Amino acid sequence: MSTARLEAASPPGGPLAGFTVGVTADRRRDELVALIERRGARVVEAPTMRILPLGDDTVLHSATERCLTGSLDYVVATTGVGWRGWMSAAEGWGTAGRLAEACGRATVISRGPKATGAIRASGLRETHSPASEAIDEVLDWLLARELHGTRIAVQEHGAPLEGFAAALRERGADVIEVPVYRWGPADDPAAVRRLVEQTVRREVHALAFTSAPAIEAFLACAEESGRRDTVLDAMRGDVLPVCIGPICARPLSSRGVETVWPDRGRLGSLVRVLAEELPARSRRELATAWGPVVLQGACVTVGGDTLWLPPLPGAVLRALADRPGAVLSRAELLRRVWTDQQPEEHAVEAAVARLRTALGAYSGLVRTVTKRGYRLVVDV
Repeated sequence: MSTARLEAASPPGGPLAGFTVGVTADRRRDELVALIERRGARVVEAPTMRILPLGDDTVLHSATERCLTGSLDYVVATTGVGWRGWMSAAEGWGTAGRLAEACGRATVISRGPKATGAIRASGLRETHSPASEAIDEVLDWLLARELHGTRIAVQEHGAPLEGFAAALRERGADVIEVPVYRWGPADDPAAVRRLVEQTVRREVHALAFTSAPAIEAFLACAEESGRRDTVLDAMRGDVLPVCIGPICARPLSSRGVETVWPDRGRLGSLVRVLAEELPARSRRELATAWGPVVLQGACVTVGGDTLWLPPLPGAVLRALADRPGAVLSRAELLRRVWTDQQPEEHAVEAAVARLRTALGAYSGLVRTVTKRGYRLVVDV
């Protein structure tokens, strides 16, 4: 057979064809999943937390009434969904106009673009919003002012901002904490446990995160099964973590895991970064006697055919493709592919047999080197 020239060729179906992406978001999950699938990826859905709205909660109503009993000096909006939820709840109680007036007379501080959009949609304007979207910078901005005797309303975002409120109270401020919603446990904990296992086994190629609490909940689930360290190792290597922004990424960066995020904290931007970064890191293009071979996730394109591989045979092929033409021993394949367990060497033989069956007419790509191991047949 003549040797074909290696040319860039993508598996049909989009830039993420062949890849599997884990999604941990609850809010706007359908939108995120649709954006990823539109680019060809398969999606594993496993929301690690759920939002519990408190629109009818007496605590929220009481906090709102406190905001209306005296003038407010500062109002802090931490999330767009939280601000909109607060305004919506006030409308239901018939106090939306009074609340908007109270906030309008105060200095409004926004944590980031989403909160800013919600503030402006309610007819108000923010005075300050840190470029970093970090709540710590909001606190620093407030602490740089004279706060003794001031009244500050703080819209919380899923969990109490105890350190934030305590620092303001230490400076003499009267802080009104406004809990619009809370993070609750996952509706389907089994789905989260499965995603942990799939991450350890590298059956997902990327994880998409839209909030820091979702990451913490995912790692907590891994901790419960004794897999936190192996999950972190996977995200330091084969599984790409993609976050909505740097604040979201903090639970991973603080543990030494490098992540990527878009310049703008939007779902569409997140998916664009995913579609750029994942193929750039994981795609393999090889020249062979059968023509160009493109390996992308669980998909291999060769000889004009696109083949989908089961997880374990696909992992064996990726390991061989990482060192094209080199012989990998059974012991080395065990270390590289079976990261969460160490079966006998005959497991390698079985996986190679399944790989050759999946490759069909192209099974000759994987050659046995007697008493040494296996290699991927490529042109060098």
